[in-house]
Amino acid sequence: METASFGRSGLKVSRLCFGTMGIGDRAWRPWVIDEAEAAPLLRRCLDLGITFFDLADWYSVGESERIVGKALLSMVPRDRLVLTTKARYAMSADPNDAGLSRKHLFSAIDNSLRRIGTDYVDIFMVHAFDPTTPMEETMAALHEIVKAGKARYLGASTMWAWQFAQMNAVARENGWTPFANMQCQYNLLYREEEREMIPYCLDQGIAVTTFSPLARGWLSGETNRRSETDDYYNRNYGDALDQKICERVRAIADDHGTTMAKVAIAWVLSKPAICCPITSAATLEQLDNNVDALNLQLTPQEISSLDAMYRPRGVVNDYVVDLPLRHLGGVLSEART
Repeated sequence: METASFGRSGLKVSRLCFGTMGIGDRAWRPWVIDEAEAAPLLRRCLDLGITFFDLADWYSVGESERIVGKALLSMVPRDRLVLTTKARYAMSADPNDAGLSRKHLFSAIDNSLRRIGTDYVDIFMVHAFDPTTPMEETMAALHEIVKAGKARYLGASTMWAWQFAQMNAVARENGWTPFANMQCQYNLLYREEEREMIPYCLDQGIAVTTFSPLARGWLSGETNRRSETDDYYNRNYGDALDQKICERVRAIADDHGTTMAKVAIAWVLSKPAICCPITSAATLEQLDNNVDALNLQLTPQEISSLDAMYRPRGVVNDYVVDLPLRHLGGVLSEART
């Protein structure tokens, strides 16, 4: 497994990051795998050279952090791992148990560290923008978390480029820690971050990590439990042009004697602006297939033919202020509207 420099920071990460949203409690999402199923998958990640893992408190309302931290830290020393976790979304019905306030961020980082079983995370991220909290309050709190040694770097996800830039400006004006990482959605069916976010990050030396390289399964060409039950599967993707792009991906895969998933991930890997795609898997076969995309070299003509098919689309920026909550089997779940 190759490593990549994390923007202009000195941090090095594995070329692929493993996303852990799919590990936790099925009461939270029906496509999630449990602790027993996750252990061999995480072991295989390490065997393949993946040392970068993306977590969040919101995934299975903390259960994902507990499972992943327990498994990984039983397998390798902490210093061998690069761990990210996030805070923003509601963890209970308590109005202070959500958002980017000083109160919530201080509680969130301590709770995440306790669940993971470590005294620091490498990257602490805001999961989405919070319009109800002043940027100064958020950035000051994040800086104190870094100064306390609870996080090495800061990152962000799910916001407009102007919001991200302004939060960084606030940090720099006050001598606080700025963001070193932007985690955004990016794939063959969704490339809106190429407009402003990615150019800004390149200019500022900020590492760009990207999630959903398979467009929630559309670019894999397969149906599974997630595609059948994920609310976002048909909400954000699947129009006529998306399906034509999928057909082109399938044709290229057939030419290479490989899978659509490998082609889709290889396309993301071909973009020099992207530090590290975040992939996930529910089975060892899926994981091996995703990692093997590192060995697939698309031709310039294939990349150009895929690039040319895209058209501008609505920006997916789906943070909400008040998160309606429902309990499923005792596990708190967020229902987006």
